[in-house]
Amino acid sequence: MSDAIDRREFLGRGWKAGIVMIGCAGAWTSWDLLRPLPGSGLGGIIETIAADEVPSDTAVYVRAAHTYVTRIGDEVVALWQKCPHLGCRVAWCDNSGEFECACHGSRFNRAGEHRSGPAPRGMDRFGVRVNEQGIVEVDTGTVAKGPPPGTATIEEPPRGESCS
Repeated sequence: MSDAIDRREFLGRGWKAGIVMIGCAGAWTSWDLLRPLPGSGLGGIIETIAADEVPSDTAVYVRAAHTYVTRIGDEVVALWQKCPHLGCRVAWCDNSGEFECACHGSRFNRAGEHRSGPAPRGMDRFGVRVNEQGIVEVDTGTVAKGPPPGTATIEEPPRGESCS
């Protein structure tokens, strides 16, 4: 009696093995695409600049976090670049020493507090902490609404002409 496998059974087993391998490859690829990734980029924690380099008279733009970093008193603040009015990008104006929205004319002081224009509140803020190496980390997943109009924690009048 022969233990040899006939051609039809060999091809049947080959097809089944191929289908199983394709299914495993599909499951592997799906897992790589669907698994949660560690937070990085917008929505995660982003390292910016050294805490002792944060200015107290201007704002530093951090592109990866879409934020401006400045110092208000002893506190490091990260202000989201998005205008609370309609979401345009707010720019820092060195001439006036204020944030200005070119879309609709809203203006904010260095602390992100509403000064003029149609914005309903001040600029929104991200969570901030200084790590063990002295680097400012901005948590772009934590957004705090900006202060209401009329809030004035710093008194810095415009330095000069508006940029817009």
